Amino acid sequence: MKLSRQIKPISYFKSHAAEMIKRLHESGEPYVITQNGEAKAVIQDIGSYEKDQETMALLKILALGRQQTEEGKTTPASRVVARLRKESDAD
Repeated sequence: MKLSRQIKPISYFKSHAAEMIKRLHESGEPYVITQNGEAKAVIQDIGSYEKDQETMALLKILALGRQQTEEGKTTPASRVVARLRKESDAD
């Protein structure tokens, strides 16, 4: 992805919104929108946004798991399996 081609001023976005959204859908590449020469927003298609959100959720789960491991908040798998079997037998 060549991000330099995806940087547009807000005035361009305002006058070419439909065209830019069509390109977003086709390419999946986001646009950086600038205002007064500074990056202010990123516009991306919904599919890419949803994928990014799923990725972020998985990364948060991994980070939490790592933190819990470092803090010693883990249970050996053998104990978990034994508990699950015990609960299954009780049903």
